[in-house]
Amino acid sequence: MRYLNFGIKGYLHRAGLMIFTSYIILSIAGCTRSSEKQSSLGADETHKEKFRPQYHFTPKEMWMNDPNGMVYFEGEYHLFYQHYPDSVVWGPMHWGHAVSKDLVHWEHLPIALYPDSLGYIFSGSAVIDWNNTSGFGSKDNPPMVAIFTHRHLNGKPRGFESQSVAFSVDKGRSWTKYKNNPVLVDENSLGFRDPKVFWHTNTQKWIMILSAEDKVRLFSSANLIDWNPESSFGENIGAHGGVWECPDLFELPVEGTQESKWVMLVSIGNGGPNGGSATQYFIGDFDGTHFTPVNEDINWLDYGKDNYAGVTWSDLPDNSRRVFLGWMSNWQYANVVPTHPWRSAMTIPRDLYLKCTEDTYRLVSSPVPELIDLRNNVEVVSSQVISTNLDLNLKNNQLCQSEYIFEFENATDNETLKADSIIVEWSNVEGERLEVGYLLKKNVVFINRTVSGLTDFSNEFPVKQTAPYSSDRSLKLHVFMDWSSTEVFVNDGEVVMTSLFFPDKPYEDVRIYSKGGEITLKEAKIWELNSVWNEDKRLAD
Repeated sequence: MRYLNFGIKGYLHRAGLMIFTSYIILSIAGCTRSSEKQSSLGADETHKEKFRPQYHFTPKEMWMNDPNGMVYFEGEYHLFYQHYPDSVVWGPMHWGHAVSKDLVHWEHLPIALYPDSLGYIFSGSAVIDWNNTSGFGSKDNPPMVAIFTHRHLNGKPRGFESQSVAFSVDKGRSWTKYKNNPVLVDENSLGFRDPKVFWHTNTQKWIMILSAEDKVRLFSSANLIDWNPESSFGENIGAHGGVWECPDLFELPVEGTQESKWVMLVSIGNGGPNGGSATQYFIGDFDGTHFTPVNEDINWLDYGKDNYAGVTWSDLPDNSRRVFLGWMSNWQYANVVPTHPWRSAMTIPRDLYLKCTEDTYRLVSSPVPELIDLRNNVEVVSSQVISTNLDLNLKNNQLCQSEYIFEFENATDNETLKADSIIVEWSNVEGERLEVGYLLKKNVVFINRTVSGLTDFSNEFPVKQTAPYSSDRSLKLHVFMDWSSTEVFVNDGEVVMTSLFFPDKPYEDVRIYSKGGEITLKEAKIWELNSVWNEDKRLAD
């Protein structure tokens, strides 16, 4: 029954994953209709809706979940994503497609991959086959190769997911599926999906890591077509509150050293640190066959409820850089959040770093520097002591579309504590409020959205999310707000929390509270952030 349980969880967290005949009909009949609708929707007709993020990636309309096929080629960052173009709830999966030159401004392109006779197009990855090992292109024109999961529609109790490939020789603008798909099948698996592929230089072969129910499996190939099993990892290691999904595996230098380590990301559909979906990570060594962790601790990439299924870009020109993007939602309520005519957004892109202190490795996340170009109209709050509360009295009229940096002096030095907690609160005239704070004596960072706005669409939504954190340094809270989301980076990303919220009216005030004593605000900086859609300021409700 163990494998059956993992299979059922896989179904449930994939938004039900009930394969109805009507979905199949919609998928086949709607292919042309959907692409026409998508391409005909003008910029003046969208991106101004209530709750629509203005600098996060969102689909123009309809459903989106996992980021897929993230690859860099000839000056463009490609983002593919799980997409259902005929509804704002999960349905037959396609690969949506967008490109960017700066990770911030995105051009929406036509759907790249449609469902076919082999099934839906589930998550996967893309690489540039520089040496044309696959034979799909040439050395002068290396193919972009997508490796993805086909979710079969024949109702098999096992073996219903397999891996397939498609290729493009025109910078991802058109795609050809390999005629002999699928290329990797496991008839005995209840869950066999989400391949992430990369070139392993030391062994001169392609490596595929994919999820397999309660673990990941590793395969190798010389040509992206013929795959051989290498090893598995995780069956008795890490968090197992839900099925394992969307793995990634990459090497990073350890900051300030000559050492490098391998990082494995694994998302789980349930059992995150604050409930529901989340992403864990492991740090270790990889020899082209086996991944060996340095320890078996459970480590969370993001403690908030709304960062899931994230992976990193392949083929970046700077080999030492690793840029991450996650789906900003949670399967507990992803299908019912109050947005229309689109549903879901991606996180801001984040640079990942490895740090080691006291023989403990930590994966650190930082907002990509490309976001700095969106800054506008900075306001600075100078140093002062806060004994009860401080109203920042900002002139900023778009508090929900801004970037904040709050720095507090010695806020985490337990020997000189004067307060019990630091709270930054955003609020509106409706009495709705969102809180981000730090409990000094409990060593806990939190986001409280219990009365942040609309919450009645799910019992799992109105919660206070927490993350353990302690430091003997001053406290820095770096916060990004974008109409229905907040992303909090604590002390330069040592802890990260991502959370959705849906205020009925925009937040109008920002206050800092000190409870139980005094705190010292060293400085606060607040920038309005420009919309990536180059539109006028957001329309009033």
